[in-house]
Amino acid sequence: MREAFSIATVQAILDTHAAQEGPLLPILHDVQEAFGYVPPDAVPVIADALNLSRAEIHGVITFYHHFRTSPPPRHVVQICRAEACQSMGADALVAHAERVLGCAMHSHSGDVALEPVYCLGQCATSPAITIDDKLHARVTPEKFDRLVARAKDAV
Repeated sequence: MREAFSIATVQAILDTHAAQEGPLLPILHDVQEAFGYVPPDAVPVIADALNLSRAEIHGVITFYHHFRTSPPPRHVVQICRAEACQSMGADALVAHAERVLGCAMHSHSGDVALEPVYCLGQCATSPAITIDDKLHARVTPEKFDRLVARAKDAV
């Protein structure tokens, strides 16, 4: 379980990266790791510490699809959209996932979010997905159904 937002945690993360050059991305990653997302209230604290504008921080957060600005659903399913996975059936897998989960890419339904990811490094064993950051390869629609059911049962 991720912790509730606190300025003290953000400050501790900032302190950890104080001696680093160009620490914005590592800071945002650590904030998201701590809270599950980058809370809007963290942005001015980070901006002040790095002498950047809130707009600059917001621009980085919105540029990278990895960062969230609201708490994620309980489960996150990512399907690789890179060429190798597409050539091995990822488009059909996406269509299946959208039907099964009841949501389109970049959205969520209930406690499951569906997101694209561009290369999981499993080109030889594609199509690949992650469920809650756990990597799965050679995923068929049937295997997808089993993996999602198992993830939902595990909670």
